[in-house]
Amino acid sequence: DTIVSCDAFLYVYFSSSSDKVLLRSNSTNPPVLGLCYLAVRLQNCVRDQVNTSGRTTDSTSRKMYSFMGGGLFCAGVGNILLVVSTATDYWMQYRRSGNFMHQGLWRYCVPGKCYLHTESIAYWDATRVFMILSLLACFIGIIIGFLAFMQYSSFTKFDRTFAAGILYFISCLFVLLAMAIYTAVTINSFGKRYGNWRFSWSYIIGWVAVVLTFFAGIFYMCAHRLHESPQNSSPR
Repeated sequence: DTIVSCDAFLYVYFSSSSDKVLLRSNSTNPPVLGLCYLAVRLQNCVRDQVNTSGRTTDSTSRKMYSFMGGGLFCAGVGNILLVVSTATDYWMQYRRSGNFMHQGLWRYCVPGKCYLHTESIAYWDATRVFMILSLLACFIGIIIGFLAFMQYSSFTKFDRTFAAGILYFISCLFVLLAMAIYTAVTINSFGKRYGNWRFSWSYIIGWVAVVLTFFAGIFYMCAHRLHESPQNSSPR
């Protein structure tokens, strides 16, 4: 039992095994006894609320770390795939003059040798630009996301989780535009000129990067909502 002193005359014995309060006092003033009882009850309610708030904060922190960790993983893998997809020469393969050839955004290859694209074709240029912009947005998002992961409790006016999430969505939009442009023009162009052709693995991992950057943005937006929830629910 915990002994709580009230004024100089009152002792309140608060039993932990039941809700019964035993009072012993040299004073016969009922209002004093009632006020002391209310004070003890209020003290215990505040202590319980503090303990509950601490457990809620710890749970929220773990969830935030989980979401940010998942977002960083998706963004990191997506950024690697964007680099590989943009740099490699296997966006499509086709047969020409009895030989299989393949090409990327920068070069086309015949058996045993590769050559740079010398023609300035609009859809190639657009695809290159959007892929590079997607790469940059994802890379900057990873840096900001990592800072958010390391120092999430020191956010002030600039919320890094929100900024990283927006950058991942921008990266996803850019790579989606690049893939859509390349797909539409290639189907209309090569589908009519060559009968035996197909998209290859550089093109496929570009679509995988679309999915990964999108989920990276989702994860960081969830972390942002968790970061904002305690602030919105706290009394002002």
